[in-house]
Amino acid sequence: MIQQRNIAVCIILSIVTCGIYGLYWLACLTNDTNTAAGTEGTSGGMTVLLTIITCNIYGLYWAYKQGEKIDVAKQKRGIPSSNSGVLYLILCLLIPVVAWALMQNELNNLAATNN
Repeated sequence: MIQQRNIAVCIILSIVTCGIYGLYWLACLTNDTNTAAGTEGTSGGMTVLLTIITCNIYGLYWAYKQGEKIDVAKQKRGIPSSNSGVLYLILCLLIPVVAWALMQNELNNLAATNN
């Protein structure tokens, strides 16, 4: 089950906790996307670890793959989708929190269609 999260609260908590909540949010985004797409992928904890170890190089790969998984989840539900992976990759290069917010918005929309 995908949990809906308030995007503004996630961003504020990430700022207030100096990014610690952002790491938790990153893990949750990964796990929720894997659940929505119905695929096995890198777990949230492993994603956070690999992103830290590789100085965010893995984070860029992750952003692209998240876009692909979200597109798969949308197609499974009959929702038209586009290639969001490129958008997320570019946004993660510039302002990662914006990419995360867009991903969370898509996941919130998918969770709402499940109800």
